[in-house]
Parts: sequence; structure tokens; C-alpha cells
Amino acid sequence: MKKILSIIMIIAILLTCIFVGKVEAATPLNSVTLDTTKETVHPGETVTLTINFGTDLGAYTFDIAYDNNLLEYVSAEGGTPSDNGTRVRVTFYDSTGGTAPRTNMSITFKAKEGIITSNPTDLSVTAEGLANADASVQYDDIGVPIVKNIVVEPIYQDYDIELTYTGDVIENVEKDMTLRISSALGKNYEHARIIAEATTPSGGQVTLKGTDEQQLEHDIIQSGWGDASGYEIGGQNVEKVLSLRGLFTKAGAYTIKIILIDRDSSDAEIVSKTFSITALAEQTGGNDNTNNGNTAGEITGNTTEEGNLPMEEENTVQNEQAENLPQTLPKTGRNIFIPIVVVIIAVTSIIAVMKRKKG
Repeated sequence: MKKILSIIMIIAILLTCIFVGKVEAATPLNSVTLDTTKETVHPGETVTLTINFGTDLGAYTFDIAYDNNLLEYVSAEGGTPSDNGTRVRVTFYDSTGGTAPRTNMSITFKAKEGIITSNPTDLSVTAEGLANADASVQYDDIGVPIVKNIVVEPIYQDYDIELTYTGDVIENVEKDMTLRISSALGKNYEHARIIAEATTPSGGQVTLKGTDEQQLEHDIIQSGWGDASGYEIGGQNVEKVLSLRGLFTKAGAYTIKIILIDRDSSDAEIVSKTFSITALAEQTGGNDNTNNGNTAGEITGNTTEEGNLPMEEENTVQNEQAENLPQTLPKTGRNIFIPIVVVIIAVTSIIAVMKRKKG
């Protein structure tokens, strides 16, 4: 019985020594860090992840997991790579026996084409088989992933704003207008909103009203468009079209600034555009003072000093006066030559008669 107990004690001591030896041999490697060449990657671009060990390693196996919906593996430096489509394993062993250890390794990925939205993703790193240059120190495996975040997104095009209408804007007459916000490839916003600011002539007011899908009317100048929380916008061929009714209460110059804001970023401005609109005076009678977009009552063409007619009007008056002149002058007063001629003829006739009688 004593022999059996002795044998059990010896075995327990040996197992304890072995276990303690392994614990002492294993060392945490807490100095590993990750760096990338860029934090935002566009379709077709590459990004390189560098794993810095913080110490010399003569042996290691690193696993780098990635999202193959966004990235594709390109190459690795610092070991022998093996890609299974969602994870790249890179294995290294210093065959010189400790004279050529490494302090880092790197791996390169390429962003896939056809991505049309912003996609936050990460490169996740784990490791095993870590040892120092001469393999005298074994390091703990890295089982909890070390993560590096990046964003894969397209090259977005700015949003454009258009406010259009046909014809002239007349004071106190509603004008149908169209507001269009568009982009061939717009950045995604979950809670965007349209608001507007206006400047008016003294005493004037302006409203831009429209009716949404719920048949609710909004004045975008007073309260913005739609639900206060905003709406989602972004992607390919984005186009938001609003049918509005503008009302300008006084003739004069107005400016309207249309702004697209991001509610999730403290109403930060996404894009804005300012439009200048001239409201014309309301028409009375049969006169039309809106030709060529001129404000009612505005004088166009040549002008002269006060009290003088414009040149064209002056020429017209002169021509009318010339047309009214008589073609022959009227006869007025007496002509003294007529009685003298009569007397001369009478005297000549008498002399002629007397000569005839004498003969």
C-alpha cells in the first residue's frame, strides 16, 4: 500500500512540474498592433494591413479574416499565404535558426467593383505558434481577435439642387414650381431633410408649399419638408422631386436658399443652393409690362432728360406734322397787278378804235 501511495505522489509531482514548466514557458504577446495604408477604400483600390509584432518573432501563424463581399485577397509579405476566400493564413518559420527573425508582416486586399453604398467592415487578426527568434520563448496564442476597422465605399457625386418654373413670377399670384435634388451616385443618409431660407423686399413675404405622400401640406421655408426626423436618401441615380406652389406677396427681388441637411449630424449641411427670383407687379388693365421679363413699370430702351421726348417719339411727331402740311398755299389779301393790267388793256383797245375811225 505504501508503494502505491509513493507511486501516486511521484506521478503527481511530475505532472505538476510539467504543468508549471509550460505556464512559465508561455508568455503573453501584448505588443501586437495593426496599421492600414488607408481607412476608406474605393472600388478598385487596394489597402495594405501591417501587423506589427513589437518584438522579433522566429515563428508564427497569423489568420486574417475579411469580408469577401467587399474585399478580395491580393498578396502577402512575411510568410507563406493560403487564402480560403474569407480568411488568409500566413505562416512563417526562420529556417536560419534565429538569424533572420521578423518584426512585422503585411497583407494586401482590393476593394471590389460595383459597390454603391458605404460599408464599414473590419480586418480581424488571430495567431498561434508564436515564438521568439531562437524559439526559446513560446508566446500565448492570440485567440481574441485584434480588429482594424475600415470603410469600403464608392466615390460619391455631390447632390445637385434645381428650382424651376415657367413664365414670370407675379406678386400675389401662386406660381407652380418644381424642386429637384439629384445625384448620379449620392452618399447615403438615413435621416436627411430639406429646409429653406428666404430674403424678401421690404414688406414682402414668400411661401413655398407642397403636399407630401400623406396629403400633409408643408411650407419648406417655415417648417422644412416632411417628417421632422427626415428621410433616407442615397445610392445610384438619386432623384427627389417636389411639386411646390410659390407665393410672393410683393414685387421685387427675392432670394431662396434650399438646404439639404443631415439630422444625424446635428443638422449639418449636406448641400445648398441659392436662387434669385424677381416678382413682377400685379397687372391691371390691358397693358402688358412683363415682356422680356422686365418688372412692371420698368423703362427699357433709350431714355432722355426729364421733359424731352425720346428720340423715336420725337421723329414720329415730326413726320406726322410734315404729313399734315397743305400741298398749296391758300390765297389771302389783294393783288395790285390785276387792276393795272385791266387798265392797260382798256387804253390799248380805245386807241385802236380811234385809229380805225380816222382812217
